[in-house]
Amino acid sequence: MKVKNWMKTDPVTIKRTTSLQDAFQLMKEHGIRHLPVVDEEQLVGFITESDLRQFSFPSMIEEIQVQQVMVLNPITINANSSIETAAKLTHDFKIGGLPVLDKKKLIGIITTSDLLSAFIEVMGLLKASARIDVIIDKKGGLEEVTRIIKEHKCEIISIATESHSSRRKVHYFRLERCDLEPVIEALEAAGHKVVAVMDYL
Repeated sequence: MKVKNWMKTDPVTIKRTTSLQDAFQLMKEHGIRHLPVVDEEQLVGFITESDLRQFSFPSMIEEIQVQQVMVLNPITINANSSIETAAKLTHDFKIGGLPVLDKKKLIGIITTSDLLSAFIEVMGLLKASARIDVIIDKKGGLEEVTRIIKEHKCEIISIATESHSSRRKVHYFRLERCDLEPVIEALEAAGHKVVAVMDYL
């Protein structure tokens, strides 16, 4: 999935000379925590709610302009980048939002909340679904497991893995609701070990 499908378009923006008081008021009015700073649609900085928190006295935020405290050269992302790339950037740089650019022009913003919504959808977490946790036999491999699941008319929503030093890797298959008993029997018969089964209503 692409950033452009999940970003907020036409983001609220401010100018360099905007006061911190006005920036704070804009955040409050729109229920947002990030404001791109633009000059003729070109991104020149970024300011966040946490940047404003250090100015606790009203007289300070009335006098200080955004350009004095904004982040210069903020981390940005292209609209055609994947949401995985965006998530990695927010994680690695410990930031809550990314301005989205198209040839240096600001066209949107994507926040950690937007990314969470994207991952919830792709994982099918809000759908009625089921999950089976499988330790895959090396002989048959992942390809055999997915084939068995599909042969039993079960649709795979997502696959995740987790490995532990003390045991073999576990694969988590989230499926659309279906009859799991024959799937489990077929997987076990093929040498795979089903370690857990869960339903999500």
